[in-house]
This record gives sequence, C-alpha cells and structure tokens, in this order.
Amino acid sequence: MQDELKKQAAQAALPYIKDCKILGVGTGSTVNHFIDLLAPIKQQFDGAVSSSEASTKRLIELGIPILNLNTVGTLDVYVDGADEVNANLQLIKGGGGALTREKIIAAASKTFVCIADESKLVSCLGASPLPIEVIPMARHYVAEQILGLGGKPIWRENFTTDNGNIILDVHAMQITNPLELEKIINNMAGVVTVGLFADRAADIVLLASESGTKTLTASNR
Repeated sequence: MQDELKKQAAQAALPYIKDCKILGVGTGSTVNHFIDLLAPIKQQFDGAVSSSEASTKRLIELGIPILNLNTVGTLDVYVDGADEVNANLQLIKGGGGALTREKIIAAASKTFVCIADESKLVSCLGASPLPIEVIPMARHYVAEQILGLGGKPIWRENFTTDNGNIILDVHAMQITNPLELEKIINNMAGVVTVGLFADRAADIVLLASESGTKTLTASNR
C-alpha cells in the first residue's frame, strides 16, 4: 500500500512541472516513481540536473539529457522525497546517501517540491536517523561531537557517497530546533553537510494518503 501512496505523491507533482524545461530531480523510491511518470512528457525537457548516480542512470535510460548545475545556474523546480517532514516543511533527508547533492540542487532551485506519503509527517524531527556526510578521516572526531550533543552516531559501513565520503546516521535525537542544529553540525570540521533541510526547507510538500493527497505550502508555516 505504501508503494501506491508513493506513486500517488509522485503523480501529484506533475502539475508543478508543466512549464519546466530544466528539471531538478532528487533520489529515492518515491522519486523513482516520479521519474517513471516523466516518460510520456520527456520531450518537454531540455534536460535534468540529478542529485545521484542512481537517478542519473534512470533519467538517461528514459532519454532525458543530464545537465551540469554549473552550466544551468538556477533551476525553476526541484522534486525530491524526504525521510521526515514537519509542519514547517523542514525535512530530514539522506536515507539514500545523496544528501549533499540534494541540498545543493535544492538551494539552487526557485521551488522545491517534496513528495512523500503521510507517514513521513511528524510533529518533531528525529525519529528517523539523521544522516551526516563526513570526510572519512573526520569520522571519529565528528562522532565524538555528535555524542556531545546527545545523539548516537552509527557509521553506515560499506557505504560510500557519490562524493567519496562516508555517512554517520545519528539516532536518538529529538530535534526541537532544526535550523539551529543544522548550523551547529554544518560548522563541525570534517562535515560536508547534514541531512537537515531547515535553512532551505521545502516550498511545497505533497503528502499522499488513502483519502487523497494533501498539499502543504510555505504559507502554512
């Protein structure tokens, strides 16, 4: 059933890209459904900027050219999923390990559309592990700093990001001030970025449920 809800959320994003020529595309199971839905309208796009090698592969197979963000500049729309969403449209992302590229593309996009099923909406972020992309030599140092903040960091072993780094997944953190925590962790030496999307939150969140898809917007904050 959850897979059907993911498809439903992906479908709900299509109206937001109807005039889009260059599309920002995220990573994950819900985004995979979104990419599949692009097949009938692929001629609309001049290309896409992708946040991961996995999404890049799917887009190329579909026949949508992959563009370099350095060449494109600002994107009109970025579509991606989330591990958790709160009422302020702040997110935890990075379960698939693509958080750094996702954060870059989100920052470079005018509109960030997040697609998810209703189970991802939480009153307080932190029930899901919070991923941090870390330079390998800084793993122990960053883990010690996270322990000092009350979190339990676990090294995602046998996983390397597309940028050649490692992931620490932080458990047992109740994130009452996402913006402050994002800044604290991002300022740690050796951290590439943390999977908190608070400074650049989503503009629109589409939450699929059995009773329909609910739209949360920045005006709801």
